[in-house]
Amino acid sequence: MKPSDPQFLYLILVLPGLFGLALVGDGINKIIHDDSGGYISLIFGVIFFAVIIFAYFFFSTYLLGQT
Repeated sequence: MKPSDPQFLYLILVLPGLFGLALVGDGINKIIHDDSGGYISLIFGVIFFAVIIFAYFFFSTYLLGQT
């Protein structure tokens, strides 16, 4: 699988990105409605996005070295 393949982008970026977006949106919704767990969800969403970005760069450099 090459990093430029659509399957790679879908697996590494789109699906986890949607989950991270759901976490961030849930956190913002809880913060707006004065729920105490909103900040935790928001922080986990941001951390999840950081892990996605790290995984993309890690796997793209790893897979480019394999070809």
